[in-house]
Amino acid sequence: MKKKLQILVAAFVILSTFLAACGGGTGKGPVKVGSKEFTEQIVLGKLTVLALRDAGFEVVDQTNLGGTSVNRDALVNGDIDMYWEYTGTTWVAHLEHENAITDPQEAYEKVKAEDKENGLIWLTMAPFNNTYTLMMEESKANDLGIESISDLADYINDGGDASLCTDQEFYARPDGFKGVEDLYGFEFNEDQVITMDPGLTYKALQDGQCQVAMGFATDGRIPAFGFMNLKDDKQFFPVYNPAPVVREEVMDEYPEIEDVLEPVAEALTTEKMMELNKRVDIDNEAPADVACDFLTSEGIIDECITE
Repeated sequence: MKKKLQILVAAFVILSTFLAACGGGTGKGPVKVGSKEFTEQIVLGKLTVLALRDAGFEVVDQTNLGGTSVNRDALVNGDIDMYWEYTGTTWVAHLEHENAITDPQEAYEKVKAEDKENGLIWLTMAPFNNTYTLMMEESKANDLGIESISDLADYINDGGDASLCTDQEFYARPDGFKGVEDLYGFEFNEDQVITMDPGLTYKALQDGQCQVAMGFATDGRIPAFGFMNLKDDKQFFPVYNPAPVVREEVMDEYPEIEDVLEPVAEALTTEKMMELNKRVDIDNEAPADVACDFLTSEGIIDECITE
């Protein structure tokens, strides 16, 4: 009888350990994680799912939920408990401010304070900024000594020959390229500007149709095609740093979520996010696999719990 009892106790310990490893039996959750429908957002969502599961949470994966308004509405209504949002998006689209903010910390502090009144808590902000960018082929930029938009302005003003690939809206808007020219003090001639769909500017730059192109700072095609982002040294473009945004009720119940996701956010530099996007969009890897590899290689978790 005593031996049977010992066997039962041992089996219970093994089962409890197994359930804890799977995120079950802990009483933590379920926590519903959403994301927008494009690559970067899906990767951010998968990073969150895997990090929370590693910490013992039961997680409902609702990544690839839809667009910005779909995720915001779901968060406000309690249909999801968290997703990653961008500071610039919330400042303009959700909080309805007209003037964009170009300082990352200022934008973060302001959206964090105002959104708390909406019952939403902004956790640690990632250092990467998925804003507009002006790109050049890295080898060409290095040959010309161009690292920043100020360098580009000097090159153009000194009679340098260059053309620009951009979409019509970005080129014409005062808060787009016209504003860049005004702030930095240079101007492309009309016959030097080639307008196209924004998704085509990367291939056009690669094919040599232009020497400068507009894009988005963390797009995976930038490293894949050998491009570089010109530094916005006068901080013209609005900032779009992401952070996990969580319903206040969930944070009140599970304040440890902040500690779980903080190292994830802190590790996401622009260069690393570009590489993660590239691995999905160019190398055709699954977002969950890319997220798992990142978390383990960064030493954030030891192994991934997929379900």
